[in-house]
Amino acid sequence: MSSSISITPSSLDRYFLRTGVYIGLGGGIAEIIVVWVYSALTGGDAANIGRQVGYAVGISKASAANGIMVHLILAAMLGVGLNYILQFALARHAPAGKVFSASLCTLTLIWAVNFFVVLPLISPSFVHVLPYAVTLFSKLMFGVVAAATFCSLRRRPKRKNISDEIKENASPAG
Repeated sequence: MSSSISITPSSLDRYFLRTGVYIGLGGGIAEIIVVWVYSALTGGDAANIGRQVGYAVGISKASAANGIMVHLILAAMLGVGLNYILQFALARHAPAGKVFSASLCTLTLIWAVNFFVVLPLISPSFVHVLPYAVTLFSKLMFGVVAAATFCSLRRRPKRKNISDEIKENASPAG
């Protein structure tokens, strides 16, 4: 006798993943802004940095757009992982200060592992594309934006449907 199991994502799973993606994309965009501002202030080539991201993951003829897409995909994945830490390991309703602290500590650890372990193994030249201070600052900005996004999404009031609002606003007969 065989049986099949149908697995469908629950609304909680979809909310969890969506929140993580929002957290990651917000943080990833913050990193792009930091790199762009640094490049603008120092006369650097932000497009070259985007290409270097593509090269680091093995795209041989990477464009800046390829690098940005790779960066945002990785940022979204990181956001899902960070969302897990913030929701389950920290506590779903932790105060904002703890959320920001946990986010910044987590991203600092990720930066250190990335720049001192992972990147030297997979793309040693990428480690030196930007100064360490700039890469750390960009990762910390990821953490700030991610924490702010997390806090704003969890505070959204649940939308009522229109029939509930009508019932609440109806005055008692009499």
